[in-house]
Formats: sequence, structure tokens, C-alpha cells
Amino acid sequence: MLKTVRTPVLEIGYLEHGPPGGPPVVLLHGFPDDVHAYAEVAPALAARGLRVLVPWLRGYGPTRFLEAATPRSGEQAALGADLRDFLAALGLGPAVLAGYDWGGRAACVVSALWPERVRGLVSIGGYNIQNIASAGKPGTAAQELAYWYQWYFHTARGEAGLVANRRELCRLLWRLWSPNWRFSEALFDRVAAAWDNPDFVAVVIQSYRHRHQAAPGDPALAGVEAALSAWPRIGVPAINLEGAADGVGAPRFPDPHRAFFTAGYERRVLDRVGHFLPHEAPGAVVAAVLELAGR
Repeated sequence: MLKTVRTPVLEIGYLEHGPPGGPPVVLLHGFPDDVHAYAEVAPALAARGLRVLVPWLRGYGPTRFLEAATPRSGEQAALGADLRDFLAALGLGPAVLAGYDWGGRAACVVSALWPERVRGLVSIGGYNIQNIASAGKPGTAAQELAYWYQWYFHTARGEAGLVANRRELCRLLWRLWSPNWRFSEALFDRVAAAWDNPDFVAVVIQSYRHRHQAAPGDPALAGVEAALSAWPRIGVPAINLEGAADGVGAPRFPDPHRAFFTAGYERRVLDRVGHFLPHEAPGAVVAAVLELAGR
């Protein structure tokens, strides 16, 4: 069921499944995607008695900014603050959070800075809080190639390309990042409708520029960004799911994420699965959430 809730900054659109009194679970999508990432996950969790909430991130679907003057920021502090405010606005007790890409970043931020709101974390891609201070340090040649879209978005041409060709560009990213996933055009069209949000381009462009110190952040979020600059540890039980065929960032060995988790932590690498893991391996997400929810 489509619902909305107001936070200090946004009116957030979200889907809700399951009994209202069930233990809460929040599922968070990434870029470029939307709530349909969890089309198979959410009903399976609801069938086990969990209250499942799947919000559209800022700049996606029906989610809207309340004020024209609010910066259209996609920085990690904004994503984390939005999730914190979403949990507070709905009066949720400690929730299991699950997310990937931008959504995984939001879940990591809340788990690190406001752990009292989190029962457990399924972080698809591990610890993905950004170390923005080190953004000028180059990666390997292969990683720099995989990030071509980020460098593209740094240019006026790239911003215009996202305006004019967002479906073509995002379809290409789906194919590159999840090379073994044979998604349907019907699914792609359902998801792509979320990118018609009037703030989608502005939020995406700011997100990829800010993480490389090429755009200012929202001054109202400076304190959150300062806290994140220390790469805070995550002290809630966590399961890290990674796709072995992730075309934007394949798993590394030994595990570089483990050191950032100070409570129970387990890593599960899924063969032939790419970046869009909730679409490709919904059963793995369901199993991890149920384990952390004690079901």
C-alpha cells in the first residue's frame, strides 16, 4: 500500500506490507533503482509477521521536498538523516535495516550514528560510508574505468545527458553492473518511472560531485558529515551481502569491511550475482533479515 509521511525536510512516499504491530523492517533502494528492488523480498518478510516499509529516497518516485529552498543534496549525510527522520516520524522502535548502494549507505550511517534505532543491519556491499577526505586518491585503473559515470556526471555534458537520456544511461548501468541478470523491460519501465521525479537529476548530480569534493554539501548537514568523516564503527549485528559479479565494485579479499563492525558480523558472497542484489537474489536478503529479526 502506498503511503506518505512528513519529516522536517521531505514528504516521503513508501510502501507498507505486513501487520502494523509486527517488528519493523526498512528496505532501502539504490541508484538507479526504486522500491521495486524489493518486490519479492517485502511480501516474503510480511508473510513472516514483519512490518515492512520500503521508502523512495529523496529525488525518486513520489518523495518530495517540502521547501524549494532546501538544497537538492544527495550526499551521504542527507540520505542518513532522511532515514533517521523517517524512523522517527513513524514512531518505529529499533528496526532491521536492509539496503544497497545509496540505500545501504543510509542504513550504514544510521547504524553508526544512531544505533539505538537499529536492531540489525543487512548492508549489501558492506561498510559503504564514504571517506570523502581521501576522494582525491586514485583507485586502480579498473576501478577508475568502472566509475566512468561518476566522472561523466562531473561535467555539464553529463548533467545534460542525464536529463536527456536517463533511461538509456540507467539501462546501460543495469547491464554493466549486473551482467548475469536478465531483467524484463516491463520491470525496467516500472522502476524508471521513479526517475521522472523533478529533483532526480539535481540530487544525483550533487551526490556524485559531493563525494569527490566537487560540490558543496548542505550546510544544515555539516555536523553529520563531520561525524562521518571519522569513519565511525558500526556496533549493531550485521550481515554483509555481496555479489561476486558486481560490475561496479567486485568483492575484495581479505574482507576490507570487517574492521568497521564491532558487534556480530558475517559476510556472504553470492556467486554470479551482480550489483542489483535484491532483484537478483531476493531469497538471500529475506534470509538475512529474518535472521537478524529473530524469525
